Amino acid sequence: MNPFELTIGQARIELDNGNISSRELTISCLDRIKSVDEDICSFISVTEEEALKQADAADKLIGAGTTDPLCGIPFSMKDLLCTKGVRTTCGSKILENFVPPYDATVVEKLKNQGAVIVGKVAMDEFAMGSTSENCAFTIPGNPWKNGYVAGGSSGGSASSVAAMECLGSLGSDTGGSIRQPASLCGVVGMKPTYGRVSRYGLVAFASSLDQVGPLTRDVTDSAMMMNGIAGYDKRDSTSVKQTLPDFTTSLTKGLAGMKIGIPKEYFGEGLDGEVAEVVENGIRILRDAGAETVEVSLPHTDYCVAVYYLIASAEASSNLARYDGVVYGYRDQDAESLADMYRESRSKGFGDEVKRRILIGTYALSSGYYDAYYKKASQVRTLILNDFRKAYESCDLLISPVTPTPAWKYGAHAGDPLALYLSDILTISANLAGIPGISVPGGFSSAGLPIGIQLQGPHFREDTLLKAAFNLEMGTGLANKCPDI
Repeated sequence: MNPFELTIGQARIELDNGNISSRELTISCLDRIKSVDEDICSFISVTEEEALKQADAADKLIGAGTTDPLCGIPFSMKDLLCTKGVRTTCGSKILENFVPPYDATVVEKLKNQGAVIVGKVAMDEFAMGSTSENCAFTIPGNPWKNGYVAGGSSGGSASSVAAMECLGSLGSDTGGSIRQPASLCGVVGMKPTYGRVSRYGLVAFASSLDQVGPLTRDVTDSAMMMNGIAGYDKRDSTSVKQTLPDFTTSLTKGLAGMKIGIPKEYFGEGLDGEVAEVVENGIRILRDAGAETVEVSLPHTDYCVAVYYLIASAEASSNLARYDGVVYGYRDQDAESLADMYRESRSKGFGDEVKRRILIGTYALSSGYYDAYYKKASQVRTLILNDFRKAYESCDLLISPVTPTPAWKYGAHAGDPLALYLSDILTISANLAGIPGISVPGGFSSAGLPIGIQLQGPHFREDTLLKAAFNLEMGTGLANKCPDI
C-alpha cells in the first residue's frame, strides 16, 4: 500500500510505530498531487515547501512522544479558510492575490497539533454553488468518472480526499456544501452543529448558516478530525460553550435502543430510483444493527429552497459589501471616479453567480420589500426548525438521501440556476435549523458514480450521528473505497 492510501487512523498507527515518517507520508501525498491533479484539478495552491517544514516539525514531535492524533497527517484546506502567509482566494478573482496575516481558528488548531497542510483546494466562488464550476481558477473533477462534477461548494475538498491527494480536508457547509460533494465523490462529510466549530477566519458567505467541517475517507477519521477542530472560541461570537465529548468513543458496534426517523417528504417526486434504492439498503443495514425506524414528517420542506436562497443571499449581500476595491482585493485601475471604481471593481471581480445572489439579497433587504421577503423567510425558518424539534421527539436521528441524483456532467445545468438550487433541497434544511448532518458512502449508480446516505441529528448530537454512521459504514463495506486513478 502506498502511504497516500492510508486513512488517518491507519497513518496514526504507522507513524507512532515508526514504520513511516510524516515527511515520507507528506512526500507521498505531494507526489500523488503531481501525478493526478492535472486531471482532477482539486488544488488552487500547493504549499509544498511549507508542508515539508511542517512534516519535519511533526516528526520531531512524534519522536518526543506527542499524543496528538492528527500530528504528521497531511490535509488540504478549502480556499476560504484563512492561512497566514498563504494565498486565500475564495475561488474569486476579487481575492486572487489576498494573503491573510492570520490563521483561521481551525487552521491554527490543526497546526498546533502538528498537522501538515499540503495546499488550498478549489471551491465555488465564495461558496456559492453546487458543482464548483463557479471557481475562477480551476474546476475540480469527479475522481470516479471523467467529465462529471465533484459537487460544491467544497468540491476540491471532496475530490482531493477521494483522489487520495491528502488524508483529510476541511470544508464549509452553508446549504450542503460538505455533505453534497462528499456524497458525489464517495467520501464521508460532516456538517457539525452551528456553533460547535469556530467560524473565526472562515471568509463569510452567509453568517447564520456557514459551518466548518471535515471530509474524510471513513467515519473514524471524521471523528478524529472533529476531536481536533471542535470547541468554544471566544473570537467567534457565534461559538457555543458546550461539553465536548471524545467523538471516537461513539464508534461502537450495534444500535439497540436507537430510533431512526424516515422523513416522508424526502422520498417523493424527483428522487432518482438508484438513490432511493441505496438509501433503502442503508435503512435495512441500520435495522439489522438493532435500530428501530419510524416515519416522521417535516411539513415545511417545500419552503426550504425559497427560505434558504432569500436568507443566504441577503447575508451574502451584506458580507460581500466589503469588497469594494479600496483596502484589499481586486481594484479596477481604469476608473476615473470613486463610484466608477466601486462599480467596475465589483463587476469585474465577482463572477456571475455571486453577482446574481448579491442582487437577490439586496432586493430582499431593500426598503419596502424587507418585510415581504427577508422577514417572512426568517419566520418560516423558525417553522422549519420546529419541524425538526417535533421530529426528534419521536426519534434520535433522521435518515435520507443527500442529493436527489448522483453526480451529473459538467455544464448539465448551465443557464438554469434554479435546477442547481433545487439539487440542494435535501441538505439546506439542516443549515436553516443549525443541526448536524453527515454524508456516508452508501453505494454506486449503474454508471459507477457514488451515492451517499445522509444522517441528521439534534443540536450537538454529533456523537449519535457518528455512532450510526459507523454502523452504516460497517454494513456497506465502503470505508476508504477510492477510485482507481
